[in-house]
Formats: sequence, C-alpha cells, structure tokens
Amino acid sequence: MNKLVIKINGLSIKYRLAKEKPKTLQEYIIHRLKGRRIYYEDFWALRDINIEVHEGEALGIIGLNGAGKSTLLKVIAGVLKPAEGNVTVNGKIAPLIELGAGFDMELTGKENIYLNASILGLSRKEIDKKFDKIVEFSELGEFIHSPLKSYSSGMISRLGFSIATEVDAEILIIDEILAVGDERFKKKCMERMTGFKKKGSTILFVSHSIEEVERLCDRVLWLDHGRSRMSGDPKSVTEEYQKA
Repeated sequence: MNKLVIKINGLSIKYRLAKEKPKTLQEYIIHRLKGRRIYYEDFWALRDINIEVHEGEALGIIGLNGAGKSTLLKVIAGVLKPAEGNVTVNGKIAPLIELGAGFDMELTGKENIYLNASILGLSRKEIDKKFDKIVEFSELGEFIHSPLKSYSSGMISRLGFSIATEVDAEILIIDEILAVGDERFKKKCMERMTGFKKKGSTILFVSHSIEEVERLCDRVLWLDHGRSRMSGDPKSVTEEYQKA
C-alpha cells in the first residue's frame, strides 16, 4: 500500500454561536450597558472524524450544505485548528478552498499569479518559468493584464485552478472550485486532475456533482451534520447518499 499522507483521529471542530445575536454594534453596546447577558451555545461543525488517505488516492467528500465538508478541508489545509483530535499531513498542499482566496481584486491577473503562487511556496524564478503555462491553461488571454475585479467568477476559478496545479504539490485540495465555469473547461480540469493522480498526487475533492465524484475518486466520505455517515467505494456511497 502507498504511504499514508493524511491521518485524522477523533477530529472535532466547535464554534460558539450567540443565541441572541445583536444585529448591530449599537444594539450590542446597548445590551452591554443595560447589563443584558448574551448567551452562547456550542455548535459542533465536525464530530469525531477519522480518516486515512494514502499517496495517489483521490478521496471524494459529499454531503448537503452545512455538513462540514469545507470545514474539514480547512482543517487539513491548516486554516483551522481542531477543538479535539489530531491531524497529520505529510506533503506539500495546494488548496483551492475558496474562490478568490489569496487574490487581490485590485491587482491584475498577472500580478495575482505572482502573489498567489508565492503564497503557495514558489520563488520568483519558478513563477517566471511557469507563467506562460498558467496563462495558457487558464485561457484568459489579454484579460491577464486586467484587474481581477473585472473578472467573472468563472475566470477567477480558472486562474486559481491554473496556478494551484502548476505548484507541483503532493496534495491537491479542491472545494467546489469547478462549480463555476463552462463544461468544456471543467472537462479540461478533470483531465488534469486525473493526470495528477496517475503521477502519485493525492486529491481531496468536494463536489455536489455525483458524476464528477464517481469519475475521479477512488473512495468517498459522506458527511452528515458534521459526522461521518458512510465511507467506501464511490458507487456504494453515492447511491446511499442519493436515497437519503
């Protein structure tokens, strides 16, 4: 069996939610001045998650909105810290978790390539070498010299994917990044991810598209209200998910 690259034991993430949340800062101050207490309750976004992912494996993560999918990816990417449990990651990560994350909307596409790629760990010389490939794959053409605030969500998605997949990361994390954009470009992205998998890269893939999950992934984790409801081969898990 290939080496273990992600190991998660007893992972739980907790948020404190206000039961009686003031709508404005003024309302909050008035509550405090009057001595009115604001009560909180614990919300468990993830509860007792256990996962092992091996090198070269593509793990699909499915579930309804609010099931904890994005939260799980953020923990693996190191954006969030667990309230309970342990997370071990062995390998360089390229995360595509939020559309436009790491981008500056006032800068041009070209400037954002250098900004985002440097955040992902590339040097200036490395970005220089990869720049033409990034622009070519993104199909942005002359738009690469326009500020990102003029881009559509699909254009931003294409740029983000093109940068992340030129970083040569061992682990690629993708969260609904292919939900925007045209079908032809989605197919192109799926082909690139399949190529990464063949080279031994590990992929964590969140998508509401059951077809995409079944096509790309070796195994699927179904999250339901922050808990692992089922894990196994894609067909078995997705069939049960669609029945629920």
